[in-house]
Amino acid sequence: MGAGGGDAERQVGGQYAQAWAKRDYAAMYRLLSQEARERYPFARFEALHRDAASLATLQAARPGAATGPKDDTVTVPVVVRTYAFGRLREPFRLPVVEDGDARRIAWAPYLAFPGLDPGERLSRTTSLADRGSIAARDGTVLASGSDRTGDSDEDVSSLVGQLGPIPAADRGRLRALGVPDDAQVGVSGLERAFNDQLVGIPGGVLRAGERQLAQTTPKASGGVRSSIDLDVQKAAREAISGRYGGVAVLQPSSGEVLALTGIAVDGLQPPGSTFKMITLVAALQAGVAKRSDTFPYETAATLEGVPLQNANGESCGGTLKNAFAQSCNSVFGPLGAKAGAAALVKAAEEFGFNQDPGIPGAATSTIPPADEIGDDLAVGSTAIGQGKVQATALMMAWVAATVANDGERPKLTLELGGRPQRTRVMTKQTASTLGEYMRAVVTSGTGTAANAPSVAIAGKTGTAELRQTQGCTPNPDGSTPEGCSDSGDTSDTTAWFAAFAPVKRPRVSVGVVLPGAGAGGDSAAPVARQVVLATLKDGPQTSG
Repeated sequence: MGAGGGDAERQVGGQYAQAWAKRDYAAMYRLLSQEARERYPFARFEALHRDAASLATLQAARPGAATGPKDDTVTVPVVVRTYAFGRLREPFRLPVVEDGDARRIAWAPYLAFPGLDPGERLSRTTSLADRGSIAARDGTVLASGSDRTGDSDEDVSSLVGQLGPIPAADRGRLRALGVPDDAQVGVSGLERAFNDQLVGIPGGVLRAGERQLAQTTPKASGGVRSSIDLDVQKAAREAISGRYGGVAVLQPSSGEVLALTGIAVDGLQPPGSTFKMITLVAALQAGVAKRSDTFPYETAATLEGVPLQNANGESCGGTLKNAFAQSCNSVFGPLGAKAGAAALVKAAEEFGFNQDPGIPGAATSTIPPADEIGDDLAVGSTAIGQGKVQATALMMAWVAATVANDGERPKLTLELGGRPQRTRVMTKQTASTLGEYMRAVVTSGTGTAANAPSVAIAGKTGTAELRQTQGCTPNPDGSTPEGCSDSGDTSDTTAWFAAFAPVKRPRVSVGVVLPGAGAGGDSAAPVARQVVLATLKDGPQTSG
């Protein structure tokens, strides 16, 4: 025993246990003896601890006071809280040796978890209770039991999703919750979104070698009530009428998803002029545009010596409001270039681009880093939703919801009744301006097909070219250059519409995408109108 009656030994043992409780593997490794470090490289040391923590479904630990040493071993009692095996009270019996002028832990693999004796390894056997049910917003059961059937008259199988083997990306996380490696779990739709709740709490036996450390019984889930409104879901599906595309419907105040159809969450497409909502915010916040600005009527703007044309070669301009309502590329391309790539990217990211939307299976809408966009022509193309910008219908419904929320972006959720969370994206004044301009789109601009006498709808059209069209100068014979599309080819455009309603007290936001369907004002705006009216007819049940 060292000087001080074992103080040094107890101190190193206590430090090791405290570092273990914090999962500070580097600090733990520094307390090992030289011999132990030579025998067990840090990578293996860390891997053994992570594996043990996962096997035990470790959540938290609280070490007590070290005692001893006795027979060169310090004992540290530890209370361990696990997800699947309850609360354990096990000791760390840590061999301490002299290592030069210090005391160090003579570590071996059995010390990866408290309660193990030399030569023992941690193992487990787990099982699950019956999988919980999934219900719609009104309580209608969408999936329950082993056959995952429900009570809905509508075909919601694609929305509910499927079960299957654990995806590689989820394996580590589910293993740490005690889910057996061979379990069938949610791999798509709501089954995947709510999987961790639906599996309940696993139970089983945790062993140290042949000894049993803990035994628990699996607990079934009480089920999950989703935010999906079956009437809205049906309306969205009927509005698409079997066409390839997607519709996302949100409740702006809560961020709750009311409906998702088709490619709404994973169909990435250039957003076209719906992106001008973001460009307008970037220009206003960068101070390169103001409400009183007016612009010449033009058919195109020239950037880097290349014409950036308006749709169908139309001439437009006038006030900033009118330029937005008429979706003037000749105004918003140069505005984007003037604001700069950094301002565009910053505004887009604040709206949710380049980040996980938080809905399992949903693709991330993207915009390149500012330093990768390119020259003014590339920035201008980005500002009108072309270039390398990619978005989903869910993303553009989210943008509309943010405008509806006076500039606060709601956190998206598929679960009913959670506490809303919001992040401010723009000032209330900027949001008010954008909302006013979006209303003009519907009343007198490119989105009049979304207008309805019974409710004030605000929106933004988009018509994204799938092949390069901007900056294409016709050949001398009038033909279209290779790599450019003919503006009359509607099969080569993606139709978009993003909207919210009613304007004064918004209760719904919608994103519509229809690849190969022509102009957004002609194809997507009527879909959004139909969905908005169906949603507001009776109104989704409010959460809380």
